[in-house]
Amino acid sequence: MKSKFTLAVILFFLIFPGVVYAQDLSSIDSGDTAWLLISTALVMLMIPGLALFYGGMVRRKNVLSTLMQCFVIMCVVGLQWILWGYSLAFGPDKWGIIGGLEWLGLNSVGLSPSPDYASTVPHQAFMIFQGMFAAITPALIIGAFAERMKFSTLLIFTLLWTTLVYDPVCHWVWGTGGWLGKLGVLDFAGGIVVHLSSGIAALIAALMMGKRRGYLHEPMPPHNLPMTVLGAALLWFGWFGFNAGSSLSSGALAVSAFVVTNTAAVAAALTWAIIEWRHRGNPTVLGIVTGAVAGLATITPASGFVGPMSAIVIGIAAGVFCYIAVSVIKPKLGYDDSLDVFGVHGIGGIWGVLAVGLFASTAINPDGVNGLFFGNPAQIGIQAIGIVAVLLYSLVVTWVILKILDVLLGLRVSVKDEIMGLDLSQHSESGYTILE
Repeated sequence: MKSKFTLAVILFFLIFPGVVYAQDLSSIDSGDTAWLLISTALVMLMIPGLALFYGGMVRRKNVLSTLMQCFVIMCVVGLQWILWGYSLAFGPDKWGIIGGLEWLGLNSVGLSPSPDYASTVPHQAFMIFQGMFAAITPALIIGAFAERMKFSTLLIFTLLWTTLVYDPVCHWVWGTGGWLGKLGVLDFAGGIVVHLSSGIAALIAALMMGKRRGYLHEPMPPHNLPMTVLGAALLWFGWFGFNAGSSLSSGALAVSAFVVTNTAAVAAALTWAIIEWRHRGNPTVLGIVTGAVAGLATITPASGFVGPMSAIVIGIAAGVFCYIAVSVIKPKLGYDDSLDVFGVHGIGGIWGVLAVGLFASTAINPDGVNGLFFGNPAQIGIQAIGIVAVLLYSLVVTWVILKILDVLLGLRVSVKDEIMGLDLSQHSESGYTILE
């Protein structure tokens, strides 16, 4: 039976690539295509950037496992996206809920532009750009359960979560015919699709996994802050592709998104540092880079709809809200979201999506709508519907996935393996070798 299954898989990969596409390349714009490919590479760089950002914050015995988790997620989702993920997220609409299976294995996804998504670049360029978003979203979640999940369970969780949560939510918001998009919910580059969906999933995962051994009873400081700063710098660099690349062209909207992305990041970083200085007595490097990431996450859904002054307000509020979530609320509630995924991405995503309803302006993006401060108060309610829908969906489905995996495989490593560290227990490696 096993040999027959293997033979069937081999035959599939031998026969399926024989599909030939009719190519019409006349409308392709080389400038737009170049910008989208560069943006794709920038978003890809965010994944090793995230690995370094997270890797520096865990303890020394878990640094390699954290890097490994980010890289393996990029590989797993990279294949999933080609085989069926892209079809579910962006394929022909089924009931406003999910894409059809017509584009399995990139069937009919060729080099001709797609009129539904990007009319001036090859369809495969749009596909691979979106594939990087799909890869980094589950990678964000690992910060919540850092230092305690089984590697084997992580692999299955990544595959299931991407298929059952990310792909449907992506279709709801960005897919042609998706019900939230038709409702009028605006999310330029992933506040709902990426940050809210992963932030809520992270919180549920942290609660279900339980606290790390010794949490709140023994010191667990970041083992390598320079590594975290380098990771934050790479994230910031890549975020220009994340947001400005979502314009899908190299024109004025890309420039606007680029400018407000940086503006919100610096505003949030400075705000976090000032609050921390007053609250704790000293500004920290971990604090200022965390604030920058909070600002970047928050401006993401609004980056294609707001101007620089609005971005400053959004960034300042992001610094305040995310700092409170991480430094005030989490300690009071006592849950162990190891690297503050919910406090930064969940809270930041929620505020950013609401900020669209406040600050969006058709003067920035004629294809968008105005928000409350530009004469359209109804947009706030529409944005809130998107938040509630995705929050509840990600919460429930993530809980179900983790519950099933806990029964079948177990979520956590053993006490012995956790004390030893995941580098040795899961990968038989050590991040640092000290020679006597």
